[in-house]
Amino acid sequence: MSIGSKELAPAQLDGFDNARLVEELRKAKEELFNLRFQSATGQLESHGRLRVVKRDIARIYTVLRERELGIRPDVVAAAPVEKASKKADKEAKKASKKAEKSEEDAK
Repeated sequence: MSIGSKELAPAQLDGFDNARLVEELRKAKEELFNLRFQSATGQLESHGRLRVVKRDIARIYTVLRERELGIRPDVVAAAPVEKASKKADKEAKKASKKAEKSEEDAK
């Protein structure tokens, strides 16, 4: 079992696109900053969380670097493709309705 947060497991990081990875990296760095601040002021309750967040940051950097080197394949965002196909379907429906109306008007 790897040490780290469950939501940033290596298998799950493979499904994130680069923009999402950068956002997760930003969040993890912010959390690390806050944990270090709490540690310095004596307010930190869970010292193990520091280690977990550091490993999460390293894991994200590793995935980004592997994609840069071509070791790990890039993930293409699926959402824009779905939106494009839905948009094409709507346009096709509109075109068929216009064609039907023009045929009715021609009669």
